[in-house]
Amino acid sequence: MKKLIAGIALFGTFALASAQTITFDKTTYDYGNVKPSSDGIRFFTVTNTGDKPLILSNVKASCGCTTPEFSQDPIMPGKSAKIKVGYNTAINGGFNKMIEVFSNDPVNSRSVIYIKGNVDPNAPDPKPLTPAELKAKAKEEKKAAKAAKKAAKKAAKAAAKTAA
Repeated sequence: MKKLIAGIALFGTFALASAQTITFDKTTYDYGNVKPSSDGIRFFTVTNTGDKPLILSNVKASCGCTTPEFSQDPIMPGKSAKIKVGYNTAINGGFNKMIEVFSNDPVNSRSVIYIKGNVDPNAPDPKPLTPAELKAKAKEEKKAAKAAKKAAKKAAKAAAKTAA
């Protein structure tokens, strides 16, 4: 009987160790203060840190003023995808909205991400980025993608080690 229980526990550990795992670059996107009717589109990066394909089955916003867009194409292990979230900035005042992300991750089949901010007619105009700032932003995004890829490899190694 002890061997049977130990075998089931080992199988369960292996099944969880070799699965798709959803990871976000951030779980809250703060718009800050924005002018009415300004660009309300932001992106969340989803990374599969597991070792099986991750599939986003649905992404639902808490209200009609927020519109998420996503691809249902499988996210392969170590790869990333974007969830595009649009907020209707014609609505004045503060906002804090929840977006539910449903996936085939066995541990986090329902994840929650948030957007927040304040639409204010007196908000300062957005400053256009200089070429140097654009270059720095691109470098920072590349560095974040590299770090996410490294984390995915590390998680896969840890899962393989646990399974062995």
